[in-house]
Amino acid sequence: MSTVLLVGASLAVGVSAMSRAAEDRGSQWWGPGEEHLIGEELEFANADGRLRLINTGDPINTAGHPFFEPLGQNGRACVTCHQPSDAMSLSVTTIRAQWDATDGKDPLFAAIDGSNCPSLPQGVEASHSLLLTKGLFRIPRPWPPKAADGSDIEPEFELEVISDPTGCNLDPEYGMFSDNPAISVFRRPRPVANMKYLLTLPNGVAPHEYFMYNDKSLLPKDPEAGEFVSVQLMSDGRLPTLRGQATDAGFGHLEMFAALTEDELRQIEAFERAIYVAQGFSNQAGELSVPGTPPGLGPEAMRDGPPGELGNNPVNRVFGTFAMWLNPRGEGDGEPTPQEEFRASVARGANVFFDKRFLIQDVGVYNDKGLGNPFKRSCASGCHNTVLAGMDLAPGFMDLGLNNWPWNRREDLPLFKATCRDDAVPQSYLGRVIYTHDPGRALVTGKCSDIGASMTQQMRGLAARAPYFMGGEADNLREMVDFYDRRFNIRYTEQEKQDLVNFMSVL
Repeated sequence: MSTVLLVGASLAVGVSAMSRAAEDRGSQWWGPGEEHLIGEELEFANADGRLRLINTGDPINTAGHPFFEPLGQNGRACVTCHQPSDAMSLSVTTIRAQWDATDGKDPLFAAIDGSNCPSLPQGVEASHSLLLTKGLFRIPRPWPPKAADGSDIEPEFELEVISDPTGCNLDPEYGMFSDNPAISVFRRPRPVANMKYLLTLPNGVAPHEYFMYNDKSLLPKDPEAGEFVSVQLMSDGRLPTLRGQATDAGFGHLEMFAALTEDELRQIEAFERAIYVAQGFSNQAGELSVPGTPPGLGPEAMRDGPPGELGNNPVNRVFGTFAMWLNPRGEGDGEPTPQEEFRASVARGANVFFDKRFLIQDVGVYNDKGLGNPFKRSCASGCHNTVLAGMDLAPGFMDLGLNNWPWNRREDLPLFKATCRDDAVPQSYLGRVIYTHDPGRALVTGKCSDIGASMTQQMRGLAARAPYFMGGEADNLREMVDFYDRRFNIRYTEQEKQDLVNFMSVL
């Protein structure tokens, strides 16, 4: 049995234990069925400092809790792919360490999706290369797509496998011509935390009347409650509720023996709604949730902040003001300290993120909404506009260019040729013949116009969960900045790039 700190009755003892646990990197993996105690908060070390997790619910002993218990034949639990130390996601650093520690035998590497294809020899690094190098799990989607009631959707396009480096899309048992035809794509696990920001719809109630959904018919409804719900939970938006996502993940990723009970679903949902994560300490900036620091930093801001708000940079900045860090005071001879210099860099990066405008062009399911092509916006006023969370608040998806050629070409992922029907609405800027590594939302809707489209992710706890983007294209924050710089010809200076990296490292 392995136990991790509990911040409980004695604050001094809790903080001391928290520091020790943060320093012990090897203790940070939480295996299925292990006992850990989650009190009010935990901290976990990462390369840039420490991630902090806040629990707003009752204290939890993970032993026996359905989020942490193995419920299926492969020995996994939900926590396997949503590690607290990795901001409730999973980093390549953690994946690699777990491979080395178990010689590839951990349930994390289960054949069903932890390998490039279940038919490959298991326990061999080459068979798990996408997980080990990019943190990607195999996601088999039925072909043709299926509606929520299980009926087939007639797709507006045909798919041809152009390149199949994993072998799974043409595999006789798992491929698109098998008895259970499926398209295998490869995606990162999204963080299971800060859920109120992902699940709350803006309501237009004062003092925020300035924004509300123009057409809620674009959104799905909760099949149980009958109310409109967000599409932020999954990259392709296919499951709109936490219960639906848990059930799908249980059968798909955990290979469950039986459906989750009502009590298990209730416990999982309650836990996921109670958890908030963000970077809590920066090795260079210091504590991030104390007086004198930007008010949007730390998980306390996530816990206390209002969900469902659209950022308005002149008035209501997405991550709040960083002005208190912008001008170092200096000490003695007037020279700023290294901490002050780093904080000033973070503040400059925040200003670049909030204010530097550039031309957003040829983004499918975005530029075609009447905003113009190109459309001049900053990062925060464009696609990362949700206050404190930094994902897109609008009820839509977009093809940023990560999934489709010519913007992104990769040799390690499958490549499909999608040919759309003449009567279909084409993909906005790529037409009716599209080369894609992941058809994205189109594998849910069957629509030509959705090929490559996916939902933006929240921007908290970034330092704990590299790599980035749905397909793991960016191994680190600098590579993420460089992608945007190339994609939109922003022409960041070297200083602006470093400032942006430093800014994102404290979120």
